[in-house]
Amino acid sequence: MSDRTPDVLVLAGGLSHERDVSLRSGRRVAESLRAAGVEVTVHDVDAGLLPTLREVRPAVVWPLLHGATGEDGSVRDVLELLGLPYVGAGPRASRCAWSKPVAKTLAAQAGVATPRFVTLPQALFRELGAGEVLRTVLDSLGLPLAVKPSRGGSALGVTLVRSAEDLPRAMVSCFAYGDTALLEQAVQGTEVAVSVVDTGDGPRALPAVEVVTEGPYDYDARYVPGRTEYFAPARLEPDVAQRVADAAVAVHRALGLRHLSRTDLIIDADGVPQFIDVNSAPGMTETSLLPQAALADGQDLGALYRAIVEAAATSPGEG
Repeated sequence: MSDRTPDVLVLAGGLSHERDVSLRSGRRVAESLRAAGVEVTVHDVDAGLLPTLREVRPAVVWPLLHGATGEDGSVRDVLELLGLPYVGAGPRASRCAWSKPVAKTLAAQAGVATPRFVTLPQALFRELGAGEVLRTVLDSLGLPLAVKPSRGGSALGVTLVRSAEDLPRAMVSCFAYGDTALLEQAVQGTEVAVSVVDTGDGPRALPAVEVVTEGPYDYDARYVPGRTEYFAPARLEPDVAQRVADAAVAVHRALGLRHLSRTDLIIDADGVPQFIDVNSAPGMTETSLLPQAALADGQDLGALYRAIVEAAATSPGEG
């Protein structure tokens, strides 16, 4: 494929809560690929997509879709049915990464530390009584707690709970984005995001990006310039930097991810990276963390993205 100009169809948009982020990611990646000599078409997820894919049959599809459909494996299932190569994790791996409890379980089995957590469906609160369920959680996990939907991204529906009185409100916010909540012990420490890329020679970690924000690292903090300060590379001692890199690669391998991923970790007081979440379709906007990490690594984004596309063109599917 490297002997000719590859043609790529970027999928951006969709109908999830993260549509705007997806559109911005798609635009940024398309611009970088075009600068690297790649022919790119950007297409939304709509009724015209499948006829277009059948007619055009691009060399590679790059799904830059966030939230449900984009990250739950379903679009990738359709790409498998069409026999089209695509960037990123296959359907099964996407489903594992999309489910925070599954991802945390697989990470722990791979030897990566993760905070204690419990997964509670909304129906359980009706059956057992919300007050009794929350009391049991507090007695076991204590405070502070991170409350988040068991699926989803961009910190939508996520609340850091420091007092018992705030927990019911956090549950209401969480259930607005899904019917199952994950409650985990909130780790205090340095928050970093570690991106992993694989262009055919095996997964390797890019420099960690340190995230510093006043208040929660919520949706606005992630995507509104100026709300958050980033340090790329993160201000870490060499041994700690190596530990977070090893943890991110271990998660990438344990979940069976491909081409690119981003693992979010918090380094606790003992210097142990605690696994929080993994994203199989990382954001690629102007404030997103994978592009920042690549630039900190001295890479040209267009060249990196083209290399990922070329690796995807020869990657076997799951089907």
